[in-house]
Amino acid sequence: MDALKKEDFYTIEDIYALPDGVRAELVDGKIYYMASPGRTHQKLLQFFSKTIGNYIDSHNGGCEIYPAPFAVFLEKNDTTYFEPDISVICDTSKLDEKGCHGAPDWIIEIVSPGNKAMDYFTKLMKYQAAGVREYWIVDPSKEQIMAYQFEGKVMMEQYSFGEDVPVGIYEGFSIKVQP
Repeated sequence: MDALKKEDFYTIEDIYALPDGVRAELVDGKIYYMASPGRTHQKLLQFFSKTIGNYIDSHNGGCEIYPAPFAVFLEKNDTTYFEPDISVICDTSKLDEKGCHGAPDWIIEIVSPGNKAMDYFTKLMKYQAAGVREYWIVDPSKEQIMAYQFEGKVMMEQYSFGEDVPVGIYEGFSIKVQP
């Protein structure tokens, strides 16, 4: 009888060794390759970056915003590595030249057809367990946003594009995504 085939197990070093231009995330030692984002995805990424950045700047905020590609090391091991579409980090001691070490305060993921399960399930659980305070899943195909608040009692609210979505980490700030 043949020995069972051992599944491949990867680390962050394997991510760093990928050819230039190849993007991937690492979850518990398994690599998930990322397709190039489409125009709608990039338009939303630019909208969120500009809107949130302008809010932080106009309120003399101490938080920093980083659009993808930007590395987030949620765990202190070398087997999990994410590149959220938007990361807002208020504790800048978590930042170095490689990325963010620990949980960002707010993460936004823009769903692409090939990564729905990753955004809706895997990342939701990982982000909550790591201490992310707020997580938005923006789904352009459904024109909806699922906004999760993880501080205190976990809450999730669903919004349609065109509705004001309150930002939990900033009182009095909301974002309206126009289709």
